[in-house]
Amino acid sequence: MRMENPWKTLKINAKYENPWIRLEEHDILNPAGNPGIYGKVHFKNKALGIIPVDLEMHTWLVGQYRYTLDEYSWEIPMGGGPIGLDILESAKRELKEETGLIAAKWTEIMRIHTSNSVTDEEGFVFLAEDLVQEEPEFEETEVLQIKRIPFQEALNWVMEGKITDGISIAGILKAAKILGL
Repeated sequence: MRMENPWKTLKINAKYENPWIRLEEHDILNPAGNPGIYGKVHFKNKALGIIPVDLEMHTWLVGQYRYTLDEYSWEIPMGGGPIGLDILESAKRELKEETGLIAAKWTEIMRIHTSNSVTDEEGFVFLAEDLVQEEPEFEETEVLQIKRIPFQEALNWVMEGKITDGISIAGILKAAKILGL
């Protein structure tokens, strides 16, 4: 059910912009009619997560040091797809880039908003099957460790808190349900 927007935007001020995001400050009237400000991070890409699963029920995780967190993170293969381009084609590119995998079967399993109180980022997660292994094609900013593990182990990592990335957690839990685990 769609509800009417109780917020009124008076003015939008762009505070910062780079090729990936734009930070905005909105002068608003809140639902009670009182003035205020609201910060919004606008993403210029769709977030794309991919859960590759082979015939032996193994999946691939990607480990990398995340600058924003100042810690190492294990995640599903993921990246950004430019708004306006086909999200499936962008997901295929990301999977090949980060793992070297090419999948013949693709299923979109979820749409997700990553942090809807401060950002308009929209993400999609795909299940990728019927896999062929080729060489990864890392970007210059990526120093990745690739790990092929039983899907059940990836699910355990979610439950144990070893995987903390929101898209990875949601995607692995949804894929587990779809795969009957």
